[in-house]
Amino acid sequence: MKNTKAVSIAPIVAPIGKGFKTRIKILKATLYTFLIILSVISVIPFVMMIVNATRSNSEIIRGFTLIPGTSFFDNYDVLIRYVNVWRGFANSLFIATTVTLLNAYFSALTAFAMAFYEFKGKSLIFGAFLVVMMVPGQLGLLGQYELNSTLGILDTYWPLIIPAIAAPFTVFFFRQYLVSSMQISILEAARIDGASEIYMFHRIVLPILKPAIATQAIFTFIGTWNNYMTPLIMLRTPSKFTLPVMMGALSGSPVAMNLGAMYLGIAISVVPIMVAFIFLSKHIINSISAGAVK
Repeated sequence: MKNTKAVSIAPIVAPIGKGFKTRIKILKATLYTFLIILSVISVIPFVMMIVNATRSNSEIIRGFTLIPGTSFFDNYDVLIRYVNVWRGFANSLFIATTVTLLNAYFSALTAFAMAFYEFKGKSLIFGAFLVVMMVPGQLGLLGQYELNSTLGILDTYWPLIIPAIAAPFTVFFFRQYLVSSMQISILEAARIDGASEIYMFHRIVLPILKPAIATQAIFTFIGTWNNYMTPLIMLRTPSKFTLPVMMGALSGSPVAMNLGAMYLGIAISVVPIMVAFIFLSKHIINSISAGAVK
């Protein structure tokens, strides 16, 4: 009887298994096709920007093509004739790099204290972080301007660097990552071995936070690099302008009539963001994966 049942069930199970595998293959093919189409759509604007940076104004007006033009150096000459693009590039790179490093370090230090230390008012401070996260930063620009004017630091880079160090969302993100990824027993064992608090922060906490730091670093760098409003308000000397402010100033200049030069300036401003993402994307994926597992 047992052999008879096995023989009678097998012909029924086999077709179901084959149909299921076929549906899975079709679903995978559809999904991959959809993702490829999305990837192409995402890349097209960057390709258009780079190609148009090499074409003349008349060629751009005629329509888009994937074939690069021969007007790259002409567009470059027009661009640098009206704006010192590399000076703006250096200014933006200095500010964005400084803000990213200071923001990551001091936010990690604050998150370490908020996650593993008990002190009076801790819950109140954490609640204040959550509230400040919901307030748009633009609302404080007027107060920042008045404060910086009183301190005499307008038209310097300090108003762009110091306020950006205190980032409530970065502290909140690091704290949540530490709570889910790190056991307090590790710190207790280090204290028994005689490790100081600052030593534990640098040798234990920071390595564990590396994926989270990489994730926030790229967002901080991109946000600081693309920041237009704050440098426009705080800076007055053209040689101190960041690249977005310089590019915004071109809208009323003769360069705006040369689309190729404008595309070239935009391409120069986008390159650091692309490079930062390429180098940090692996850590970002690791951070997301770690958070999903835990």
